[in-house]
Amino acid sequence: MEAGEATIRGIDWDEMRVALVSVPAGTDFGPLLKGHPNDLCPCPHWGYVIKGRLKIQSDEGEETLRAGDVFYLAAGHTGVAEEDTEFLEVSPPDKHQAFVDMAHRNLEAQAPA
Repeated sequence: MEAGEATIRGIDWDEMRVALVSVPAGTDFGPLLKGHPNDLCPCPHWGYVIKGRLKIQSDEGEETLRAGDVFYLAAGHTGVAEEDTEFLEVSPPDKHQAFVDMAHRNLEAQAPA
């Protein structure tokens, strides 16, 4: 999936999807999540931040993930890239695909006619 400078490249292995995500500074995941429950990500993720910084918001509060951090994000989160950021994430394929499908619909709705 590509949207401007943002990319998600991944592969499914058995019961997991492994994705490499690259987003420019200022990327707000919120608009991609519109339509999910509470407009938050429906998918849990385990991962590693390769470079950059992400500010994550969830019902449990706010946290900042930085290069070198290993993380777990429960379903029900959103985030903003505070710097150009790359991270590796592992997710259940069906739940991750629900995010990808909704993100595609939201990007199409935002595209100029």
